Amino acid sequence: MTEKELELLRYPIGKYEAPKNISAKDIKKWIKTIDDFPDLLENLVEDFDDEQLDTPYRTGGWTVRQVIHHLADSHINSYIRFKWALTEDKPLIKAYFEDRWALLEDGKNADIDLSLNLIESLHKRWTEMLKNLTDEQLKRSFVHPKSGAEISLDKLISLYDWHCRHHYAHIKALAKREKWV
Repeated sequence: MTEKELELLRYPIGKYEAPKNISAKDIKKWIKTIDDFPDLLENLVEDFDDEQLDTPYRTGGWTVRQVIHHLADSHINSYIRFKWALTEDKPLIKAYFEDRWALLEDGKNADIDLSLNLIESLHKRWTEMLKNLTDEQLKRSFVHPKSGAEISLDKLISLYDWHCRHHYAHIKALAKREKWV
């Protein structure tokens, strides 16, 4: 496999690039992605059997099951980061080792319905919050401990729009390659 083919498997929609300018229309579109994501994901994987769920989306990558559990883990962390930024002045957030979380028993072997249900509830609550943010709140930020970067909430919404589409594309591309859909 060429480096270019491997890169396409890793980043089927491209690497995340933070937008330079953000409009109200952008915010609305990104929130819609986050809002619609639980149904899209569930519709994609609802008929997958255990063998399919335990298939990595690429060599050396996570299985479909791990990706689904990762989505729940990541989005919970993001939701909490929003809450911190909205209630504290530029808080230093807690980073986590997503690769290690994916190797824990619940990340490797748990029933995906646990995470699909969590994602559905979480996204309802999350989008309710996002839809009601003021322009001032969208500019609030937190500090990431690894990079020291200050990340504004409007940019974080764009990141999670990308994150939803990125991992959905991993699973969808695998399903197409394997002729599951």
